[in-house]
Amino acid sequence: MAAVDHLDDIVGTLRRMDDLRGGGTLLRLIQVHLRHVVELLDQRRYPESVGRRLHATAGELMRLAGWLAFDSGKHPTAQRYWVAALHAAHAAGDRALGAHIVSSMSLQAKDLRQIRESVTLAETAQAGYPGATPRVAAICDLRAAEAHACDGATVECRRALDSAFNRLDDASPSSGEPGWCYWLDEAQAQAIAGFCYLRLEDWSRARQHLRTALRLQGPDCAREGALRNILLASTYLRQDHPDVDHAVDLTYRAVGTLSGEVDSARVVGYLTQLIGHFAPYRRRPAVRQLTDQAATAGLLKR
Repeated sequence: MAAVDHLDDIVGTLRRMDDLRGGGTLLRLIQVHLRHVVELLDQRRYPESVGRRLHATAGELMRLAGWLAFDSGKHPTAQRYWVAALHAAHAAGDRALGAHIVSSMSLQAKDLRQIRESVTLAETAQAGYPGATPRVAAICDLRAAEAHACDGATVECRRALDSAFNRLDDASPSSGEPGWCYWLDEAQAQAIAGFCYLRLEDWSRARQHLRTALRLQGPDCAREGALRNILLASTYLRQDHPDVDHAVDLTYRAVGTLSGEVDSARVVGYLTQLIGHFAPYRRRPAVRQLTDQAATAGLLKR
């Protein structure tokens, strides 16, 4: 069991590296570590308790590999990893991990604009998890909120957000939360709420949540910080009376992060969408300079 604890410590380090650098830099490293764990499962002998832990470790590595592939824009690869991860989670008897994987699949379907599938997957994750740990249940609620927001279902979205924040209020170190759910802190919950209200075109609420997320975030979330600046810029650009200069300033911050610190095709995709919304103002010098800088950094096609 001590050997499995050591493997899980390595997985925790890899998760933190992903927070800083994005999926494009880590997938091969995760694959090497995953092969090692699979070899242990296939070629070694161990008691049942250790076997369950090894399957859970393999499932989390597969989930993480799927996330890295998703963040890198490799959607079929992500889906294959997540399906395999579900089998490993089932073998481990880990319903929390299974719910997390299904909620990740909902997130991917949302980004692929498969909104009804996203809603169905999110609701499946909610229904399949008994809510034993508040933070895991909150993750499922937040993925459901995102799916409902993209579906234009305001009431359902707000209900899911309220449930998620209430569950987070109940979370504590004694709740027995799995190590992988550390990423859902107050800043991330606020950012997801901001995304939801952005999709619902409630610019004021979206700004409030996104500003709070940026204020609360720590130094180890460069990728999410870039995404939050992109989303916040969108609220200024898409409101009834656009504040183009403010949107440009926020977008510059994201471009700076994506140019040197983070490799994330997913976040670059959001940046590309945002640059598209600047099209009516492309004659403005500030907008031209922003677009040129993003293109020079390889973030846009000229």
